[in-house]
Amino acid sequence: MVRPYRFISNPQTQASNAFQNPDNFLTEDVSKESILEFDTMVTILRNHNIDVLVFQDPGDVPTPDSIFPNNWISFDESGLVVLYPMEAENRRWERRWDSIRTILEAEGYKFHALLDLSHYESQNKFLEGTGSMVLDRESKLAYACLSLRTSEEVLNDFCGLTGYSPILFHAFDKNQKPIYHTNVMMCVGAGFVLICLESISNPNEKNEVISKIIASGKSLIEISLKQMEHFAGNMLEIVSKLGEPIIVLSNQAFNSLDEIQLNELSHYGKLLPIPLNTIEKNGGGSARCMMAEIHLPK
Repeated sequence: MVRPYRFISNPQTQASNAFQNPDNFLTEDVSKESILEFDTMVTILRNHNIDVLVFQDPGDVPTPDSIFPNNWISFDESGLVVLYPMEAENRRWERRWDSIRTILEAEGYKFHALLDLSHYESQNKFLEGTGSMVLDRESKLAYACLSLRTSEEVLNDFCGLTGYSPILFHAFDKNQKPIYHTNVMMCVGAGFVLICLESISNPNEKNEVISKIIASGKSLIEISLKQMEHFAGNMLEIVSKLGEPIIVLSNQAFNSLDEIQLNELSHYGKLLPIPLNTIEKNGGGSARCMMAEIHLPK
């Protein structure tokens, strides 16, 4: 996780991110409150026996979205580290692989190769990590809704180099605006897939997604567009040091789910809601976006 130096709503990302609805782009109150929310989240995770490595944004360049590291880096269980092409210019400055590498090596993690896809930025083609893709690591599937930030060409390149099979579709919000990142409309856990099928208007694409989920052997949990707007799709299942599966989501997302959905999710892990209202409103991202999960071997 990356502790922000100065978190504000990023003007360079608002055009494509309908979840980003700031009252004011440039307020110190927003920055202070978001840092408090970040620190609270880290404390909550650690209190639940979850290993958290925190990197402090040094603030040497303006990176208002540095709190969302999963968009620029991912770590695979094979030992592969991937760097991704970012649409907003000021988000490209978030890539600090050398600094992150130092932290990982100090913690005993191993990696065997670095795959740098950032060269696609010169072609205006983007794939913003596990925001653009939602990975089913067990079945080697990469779900992705196409948008300005998710290029089919870059996705296919990633999949060809890593052994994933791409599942492409289009997803839209209630105003028929393309959903900017796949991880706000779906989440893949070890035994479930939570998804807003309502956002996939093409029936053939919807049927393809459903069939892939069923074939993967995972339970399908559906959420509505309204619940998606409350970041119910932006959750992440992680494992504690005790081996306990924990599903991390925001308070807003938790409160939007009904009793049936909550009960079903509880079969797959302990639900851990976290207060993230300021970050969600001004950044257009939630709990899942704040965590770049580490699958590297030790």
